Amino acid sequence: MSYLTESLKIEILMMIGYGDRARTQCEVVRFFRETHLDLPLLNQGTISKIEAQYREMGHVRKVPSKRQTVVDDDTKLNLLLALEENPITPARQLARDSNLNHKTVLKILKYEKKRPYKMQAVQELLEDDPDRRVKKMECQIRKNVLDMVFCLNLLEEPLTPLVSLSTRIQTNEIFININR
Repeated sequence: MSYLTESLKIEILMMIGYGDRARTQCEVVRFFRETHLDLPLLNQGTISKIEAQYREMGHVRKVPSKRQTVVDDDTKLNLLLALEENPITPARQLARDSNLNHKTVLKILKYEKKRPYKMQAVQELLEDDPDRRVKKMECQIRKNVLDMVFCLNLLEEPLTPLVSLSTRIQTNEIFININR
């Protein structure tokens, strides 16, 4: 039904007619298919929904599915002031304090480009920690280069049989299986 524009829905209502000149939904489906060959097929349920919407609301415009919450400026200001006073206050706590929905508070904070900070426990780096990481990476690079040189030398030899490399994840060793 998303492909039906407002003008097509109005056309369907005109096809239905009114009073003693009203058509059945099956006739409207058949008539619409004959008129609009380029559009996907309609079914009787779609016609029924369009007719019910018109009878209930008086229009066939697309109805927004979500109801937007209207928050006054004082509430927004109080929310932002509470966040300024204590930036580590969780959004759920801000929502409880201001009697708003949690998602509404998140939308307001996103619109104002504010984020409540979340405290995280982190490990402090010691003086020799960067050196350990650099040494480990250098050893790994050296090992990888040596393995690659060994494999390239093996593959460059003339009359070398088909070589397949398989790695074992547990030990990070490279085994060479020669298929003869």
